[in-house]
Amino acid sequence: MRLFRIGSVIVSVLLFTTLGLAEMVNKKFTPEEIKKMTETSAVIETKLGNIELRFFPDVAPNHVQNFIDLAKKGFYDGTTFHRVIPGFMIQGGDPNTKNPDRSKHGLGGPGYTVKAEFNKNLHKRGTLSMARSQDPDSAGSQFFICVADAPSLDGKYSGFGEVTSGMNVADKIVSQARDKRDNPNERIEIKVRIVEK
Repeated sequence: MRLFRIGSVIVSVLLFTTLGLAEMVNKKFTPEEIKKMTETSAVIETKLGNIELRFFPDVAPNHVQNFIDLAKKGFYDGTTFHRVIPGFMIQGGDPNTKNPDRSKHGLGGPGYTVKAEFNKNLHKRGTLSMARSQDPDSAGSQFFICVADAPSLDGKYSGFGEVTSGMNVADKIVSQARDKRDNPNERIEIKVRIVEK
């Protein structure tokens, strides 16, 4: 799943319908479940350092639970940050990036989608949000972290958390030399660890 920036306009490509994905996550959560997710955090470990995250289940509970579930299964471990755009964001979470064939990077997902949970939280520096195709309900596993304010994404992408520590690491990642598809020349693998109270 790829986000392209043309001036201040964001255009995304990859239609999940072509992949035959039908299942969509859209669960209702109890106040107790929301509270538990609020008290849960995550750490993205990379060779350049760690990025710590907190979640916003009050506005995007399905995206939060999806990220937590995938991380607990080890889904993200060994994937990479496969798109880095200075002044914009770093993107990861594609299982295809475990394969050295870069032609498929940015096109993978978990085999299902998550219904959009657009909300009033702004896409500012440090925001954790979900990548998607032109279909609003096409988010799956790919996520991005804004390294600068991105108001053109507000209300159009499901922001579901923010960085609490490690923005300096995100800045290092976004500054890496990259190819024509914005994929870092050197692999920046990740491991996501969930921390529950």
